[in-house]
Amino acid sequence: MTGTTKDEQLSYEQARAELASVVERLEAGGTSLEESLALWERGEQLAAVCQRWLDGARARIDAARQRTEE
Repeated sequence: MTGTTKDEQLSYEQARAELASVVERLEAGGTSLEESLALWERGEQLAAVCQRWLDGARARIDAARQRTEE
């Protein structure tokens, strides 16, 4: 299973929770440069998952509003 497929299966809440964990680890420091870079990259992936969920939610809200106005 690739990382993308695994990430696509994450709920918004799961991705947000993992992202918060990544941020905490980065803020705590004490990691090597290589580990920090890997954490940063993972954070970017998780942020993209969250953004896709939010974009989808916005599209659903906009569609519902449009149906209501018609």
